[in-house]
Amino acid sequence: MLEGISRAMVIAPHPDDEVLGCGGTIARLATMGCRVTVVLATRGRPPRFTESAVNMLEGEIAAAHARLGVARRHWLDFPAAELDRVPHAELNGALRDLVLSEEPEVLFVPFVGDIHLDHQILFQSALVAARPSFETFPRMVMAYETLSETNWNAPYLTPGFQPNIFVDIADHLSAKLEAFGCYASQLRPFPHERSTEALAALAMLRGATVCKAAAEAFVLVRALG
Repeated sequence: MLEGISRAMVIAPHPDDEVLGCGGTIARLATMGCRVTVVLATRGRPPRFTESAVNMLEGEIAAAHARLGVARRHWLDFPAAELDRVPHAELNGALRDLVLSEEPEVLFVPFVGDIHLDHQILFQSALVAARPSFETFPRMVMAYETLSETNWNAPYLTPGFQPNIFVDIADHLSAKLEAFGCYASQLRPFPHERSTEALAALAMLRGATVCKAAAEAFVLVRALG
């Protein structure tokens, strides 16, 4: 499924979502020679986030992405936890410009059923930016799960995450866990969801469902052969 892909893009609502959702897949793609671009859609702003916290996060992002082999990242300046205040057309346009410039063959997006509103809005804008009516568009769009967001949806009332694609990351789980460990400001002790132990447990669970030692799960949004 991933063989032959030369350009991939991961759209993340906030820094660390890209590692939580598909860090192992990023590492695997990079090892295969694929150029992986990460788009961080939001940046923390005072008074919700202090300047020192944002500066610290910049260093954590660089270290995490270096561990995974990310080729390039774009950090947009939309306000974190306030995407509902951003004009939809503005967010659509910013993502569309990046899709046009990077020309990813596969696009990874947050799941629409995540409890965080930023995730829901970004899913919608990402699909607008990836519409196949444009001359250039991703041939495959996959939604990832974000531990601490996807699992908090309301059963039977909001879309449930029912994965239908699994990526074997047995050889790249350590890279994912080490990359998340670079996000020291976001790391929490187990049994908190944002712990390396919880991430490892989810990867092993997803892997076991397809008889692999570790995997990341996705919902296929669209694939064009």
